[in-house]
Amino acid sequence: MNLEFISLQETDLQIVKEIYDYYILNTTATFHTECITIGELRETIPISHPKYTSFLIQNDRQTCGFCYTCAFKKRQAYDRSAEVTIYLKPDFFGVGIGTMTLKMMEQVARSNGIKVLIGIISGENQPSIRLFEKCGYEKCGHYRQVGEKFGRLLDVVSYEKIL
Repeated sequence: MNLEFISLQETDLQIVKEIYDYYILNTTATFHTECITIGELRETIPISHPKYTSFLIQNDRQTCGFCYTCAFKKRQAYDRSAEVTIYLKPDFFGVGIGTMTLKMMEQVARSNGIKVLIGIISGENQPSIRLFEKCGYEKCGHYRQVGEKFGRLLDVVSYEKIL
């Protein structure tokens, strides 16, 4: 595998939207129920931020996903923590890209002064739960029936790792 992590640019938001729209329309991995706009992505994903990073994930120059860290909460006392997010195209599931990406994101977060990474995951998303557990994250929260999508009530679980 020849993975590269390319700093996300504004011009990459269309491919990010295409990947994310798949999850909106077909899964409970995100609680969005309608496709979002490029403008909404711009507000969500940090680009060229000094602390929070975002990347396109490429394997042999083919985009296979995206990842980013963002503020966990927008209050100063939380500045030592960040939320980490990874989305892969379905063709790239189960080949180790998620693990390599999460480990890379941990290194970048450490170098940016982040001490705690948090993953917020749909309770149905067993592959993501397994990824975070495999990488040493501990379950620290479980919110029951906080979302509804596709006619199902959905839980949210939180995982954290102290870096």
